[in-house]
Amino acid sequence: MDNDVHRSVSLRASRRPDRSVDNFQIKDKLSSDYPMKIIWKRGFIRLLLVGGILWMLLILAVLLFHIWTCQSSLVFLSAICNKDSTVFQMLHTMGLVTPPHRCSIPLASDPEKVVIPEKRSPSKFVQSLSYFEEDDASTNGSQSFPLFGGHQSWEQRDDSFKLKSSMKVHCGFMRNGGAEMSPKDKEYVKKCKFVVASGIFDGYDTPHQPSNVSPRSKKLFCFLMVVDEISLDFIKSNVSVRDDERVGIWRLIVLKNPPYDEPRRNGKVPKILTHRLFPQALYSIWIDGKMELIVDPLLMLERYLWRGKHTFAIAQHKHHKNIYEEADSNKRRKRYARPLIDHHMKIYRYEGLEPWTPLKQTRSGNIPTSFYCFILIIIALFHENCDV
Repeated sequence: MDNDVHRSVSLRASRRPDRSVDNFQIKDKLSSDYPMKIIWKRGFIRLLLVGGILWMLLILAVLLFHIWTCQSSLVFLSAICNKDSTVFQMLHTMGLVTPPHRCSIPLASDPEKVVIPEKRSPSKFVQSLSYFEEDDASTNGSQSFPLFGGHQSWEQRDDSFKLKSSMKVHCGFMRNGGAEMSPKDKEYVKKCKFVVASGIFDGYDTPHQPSNVSPRSKKLFCFLMVVDEISLDFIKSNVSVRDDERVGIWRLIVLKNPPYDEPRRNGKVPKILTHRLFPQALYSIWIDGKMELIVDPLLMLERYLWRGKHTFAIAQHKHHKNIYEEADSNKRRKRYARPLIDHHMKIYRYEGLEPWTPLKQTRSGNIPTSFYCFILIIIALFHENCDV
């Protein structure tokens, strides 16, 4: 019996697992996994640190590039800088960039106190000015479709430079030549005596609303935004347009059938020929579509026209001082075909157009050909006494 008990105990002991061996195997396994966990943990931390450092270096590189473009005198780089962004304001607060250059303009303080001239001085040069409205394609010995500017002969062009009491000149808007307004828009602009005009073509932007406009100016001025049909569709798909074709303070004026195949050239039509689009307007201010009017328009007229008894005022470009510098900039930025620009400048040089300098007085010989009909209409519609 003792043998049976001894045998059962020995059998039970043999069946019992060797816990010491298992414990050793588990500890050995844990000891082998521990270094790998440490390596993975340290590798992950290092990866986070390297990623964070690279991310900070990338942000620093972008900020340095932003500072460089904002401080650069090159036209291309300065055009990249967005001086209205939050980043620029933050960098300006830190003293890393200078704010946008704004000329100190001694404007009147209160638009309500501005005195509007009651009478216009009569023209000393042109008493009667009219325009060709029918295009005579046979003038240059060719038969073709009407052009926006007409088929002007060299004799007619030369005669348009000679001031006379009665003149008839080519100044765009030939019948069936393009850039046509709807009858509804024509009736609307007839009542506009004071105009703030702007333009958007090829759907590149939406209207920027003016700020600091007094109640008097809101009643006095017509804020007219000239657009093509592509821009009209783009504006309607991005902002709210009321039933009366208004976007905020702007009244949309649609020009159908653009006369040119380039949006930049079509944009020059309302910019240079504002007096032809809105012939009843006594005063007009043109603002590029990418800009925002931040000054009351009545204060601008008082400062630039009425105070000095001037007829018109043109802002000077911050980089280009004459038309030849502008031509070189257009060639560098590939805005137009270089041979056409060179040919255009060659004509200007042949006709005696010299680069403008501060030592020279502005005279008719220093004004591009495209501005002559603009100058003629201003001479014919003198607002105030001035010396020409």
